[in-house]
Amino acid sequence: MNRPGPTASAASLLREEIARSGPLRFSRFMEIALYHPEVGYYRRGRDPFGKRGDYFTAEQLQPVFGILVAAILRRLRSEMGEPEDFTVVELGAGRMEMADALREFRYCPVELGSSDWPKRFRGVVFSNEFFDALPVDVAVRRGAEFVEMLVDWRDGRFRWTEGPPLSGEHAAYAERYLMQAADEAWVEIGLEALRWMDRIAERLESGYVFTIDYGYTSRELLRFPQGTLMSYRRHTALEDVWADPGEQDITAHVAFTALQLHGERLGLQTVRFESLAAALAAAGEADGFATALSAPTEAERLRRRLQLKTLLFGFGETFRALLQYKPPRN
Repeated sequence: MNRPGPTASAASLLREEIARSGPLRFSRFMEIALYHPEVGYYRRGRDPFGKRGDYFTAEQLQPVFGILVAAILRRLRSEMGEPEDFTVVELGAGRMEMADALREFRYCPVELGSSDWPKRFRGVVFSNEFFDALPVDVAVRRGAEFVEMLVDWRDGRFRWTEGPPLSGEHAAYAERYLMQAADEAWVEIGLEALRWMDRIAERLESGYVFTIDYGYTSRELLRFPQGTLMSYRRHTALEDVWADPGEQDITAHVAFTALQLHGERLGLQTVRFESLAAALAAAGEADGFATALSAPTEAERLRRRLQLKTLLFGFGETFRALLQYKPPRN
């Protein structure tokens, strides 16, 4: 990727690439808008999280979220027989907000594009809102086939333009995971998510993959006739995913059926797929959330109760938790 000049922006880089090569796949648009090393949304040194950022994640609800996740990981370690080399790899660690909660484990934070994580390990691959930010391509169902939608630059703005019918791995993805979409429905093709599942399965010798995110199953595709792409800026959800590339987040709901079925082909067995609220409730069941809510002052105890309420009845009702298991080789 060429280094931008002093006045370059994600928008100008995208316009120049379209001028050179023609309309772009949406995954390329997302790649530059979010992950370009100088002008991408996640690479510019600006903190996107919290009150002064564009959105919150469950990881900002510390220490309660970290305490409950640590309890889940502790249970998984026990189910594996307490291996001494038990390692927790967190994908998309961001501001390292989980580092303190997971300090009892061998903890390895990983960012997108990083290869600095164990080549082979036993333990858990944990992620919270990682897969929803991976680049996706876009298509529209037209009868028995899917037609790709590309990004063009016309009349002073980015616009959709119709491309060819899907072929190759894009068509295979649609056939496996998107056939329950209605005619004329817009869909996302998450090949990058499957590639990350490949990397996880290759490196995880044995253990669990614990994924928290918002998303859908193939049976739920009918709920999203316009697709699931959204942008977020200053805590406002925006449907215009083209506006100000590099200045706002872009996400797509996670295709959990694809993660499950592709995982099964890679040797990852589905253990549980449930709401985040159910997963966290099970984590706090042993002591009635006493550990998570214990604090030296009443003000801190109140803060933690509010965090727990938000996790169970806010994030917990809209987010899902997928637990997959890779057994050891005999």
